[in-house]
Amino acid sequence: MGWQGRLAHCPLSLQALAESCPLLLSLKLTHCRGVTTKSLSALAERCPRLESLNLQNSQVDSSAVVSFLEAAGSRIRQLWLTYSSRMNAIITTLSSGCCLGLRLLEVNTEIKQSSQHLQLSVEQLQAACQQLQVLRLLNVIWSVKPSSRSTPTALGFPRLEELCLATTSYSFVSDSVLQKILQASTRLRVLDLRGCFRVTPKGLQELPCPDLEQLYLGLYCSDNHLLLPSVGSHLLTWKWHHSLQELDLAGQSFSEHDLERAMAAFGQGSSRAALRSLSLTGTKVTVSTVSALIISCPALSYLNLCSCRYLPRGMKKVYRGQDDIRQCLSKLLASADEPAAAQDTS
Repeated sequence: MGWQGRLAHCPLSLQALAESCPLLLSLKLTHCRGVTTKSLSALAERCPRLESLNLQNSQVDSSAVVSFLEAAGSRIRQLWLTYSSRMNAIITTLSSGCCLGLRLLEVNTEIKQSSQHLQLSVEQLQAACQQLQVLRLLNVIWSVKPSSRSTPTALGFPRLEELCLATTSYSFVSDSVLQKILQASTRLRVLDLRGCFRVTPKGLQELPCPDLEQLYLGLYCSDNHLLLPSVGSHLLTWKWHHSLQELDLAGQSFSEHDLERAMAAFGQGSSRAALRSLSLTGTKVTVSTVSALIISCPALSYLNLCSCRYLPRGMKKVYRGQDDIRQCLSKLLASADEPAAAQDTS
């Protein structure tokens, strides 16, 4: 049973809900104000089956969340939160081991984010949440908390299948941070690092994740383009060409030759490429590279070529569906033949 609502008198409504719905499994609060410790405590006490709680975009005092997790954390499997200046207290509670069965943790942020940033002890969270399958820190400015003598040995997240650290603001995520998070995540399928400009292709290649299916590295709002590598994209595609279904390289500064080597990976192997979605927005990809890619990827149904400077006018757009992409291929091949035809007639 799920329940969702917009509550004008949230505390009283939550207490009434707790009294009348003892079999409640999941609860999502949307734009609720004044969620108190008393109202969440009522849920913890009277709803013993509650395992999914979404408090995003609602005004909830951090002490209320802490009290709820201390009382009911052992049965919580999914938790959605919105970042606040007091988020550290909630993360500390999670890291204490009160939610050993947690499978999903998502923290997002409001549009007007605080200038403060979250400090996260990756090792403590790993020790406390070994069952975690999905971790999302969406547009949250965060950094790794310095280790101390009491910090446990990093165990990794052995069951993690999705990691999303996407941001449109500043990112402290580096190769070493990523390695610390994913050192044991051999089951990882989804990796979203949009805006994480410090992460390098070499760092990604060294991750112990053999069968990644979705990789997002687009840079849409970053002003740190001078720090971006111009080589190395082939390290990603040759590592995961057998499994990648979605790839986003928007805004990356890889050279024409490097992208050619990268896209060539999808034409290798005895089986057909699994790639279905590709964004090359703002890259230096060429006509010949895109043409060869489309031929090698019959399952491709989404291709974003917006702002690709080396493509002919009229070709720099989004292509959706296999018919649209086949038409794109025909036009690209025709444009490649035009210079040769002009030379023959001269």
